[in-house]
Amino acid sequence: MTGLRTIADSKRAFHAAFPYVIPSLYRRTADELLVELHLLSHQTQFKTNALFAVGLRQVFTAFTKGYRPADHLPQLFDALCSCNGFNAEELKSLAEGSEQAVSGHSVDEVQTWLQAKGDGAPAPLATCLADIAGEQFHYSRLMAVGLFSLLSSAQGDSQDPEELCKTAHTIGEQIGLSRPRLEKDLSLYRNNLEKMAQAVELMEETLASERRKRERQASENKQPQD
Repeated sequence: MTGLRTIADSKRAFHAAFPYVIPSLYRRTADELLVELHLLSHQTQFKTNALFAVGLRQVFTAFTKGYRPADHLPQLFDALCSCNGFNAEELKSLAEGSEQAVSGHSVDEVQTWLQAKGDGAPAPLATCLADIAGEQFHYSRLMAVGLFSLLSSAQGDSQDPEELCKTAHTIGEQIGLSRPRLEKDLSLYRNNLEKMAQAVELMEETLASERRKRERQASENKQPQD
């Protein structure tokens, strides 16, 4: 990927590519993704695939909800990828193609593809499953999120998160992923997602309250004095 650059090298490259202050609520997300991608860039057995691309994009999108200014987000994603030698456009294209490939199919159909190790599956998914079955494969927690997200993209009779998690655990184990790792990573993802949603809601309520206070003060200042 990028040679043996240090984490300090990656951080310098990141700040050069994204020279803006990241709001404190989103700083941890940026730091964790930067470190995760840095570590993966040093894994010779790691290859990007559909599950990884979908998971990365999902985590980035979910944990930057409410980010301001919103037009900084594409540059932030590009910087996190490029500073570690990953091509952001290729990953976004792979994620979008994978999600489109399963969109309109039922969860049962997607489950059949996965259980058949890619037989009959769309190209991005088939290639991914072949990589997982190969001798050289390195797991990333982002793949657990990617698997869950692809199942969520499929049209099924039930979109219950708990049921989708159980399905992801079962299918993941069948295609060669560690069930304990999947259970741990998906549980952590969902718990952190809930906490982030609460933090964003609190932030938006605080901002709205401050805005109303400023508007009241401005209105009072405009009133004629006796």
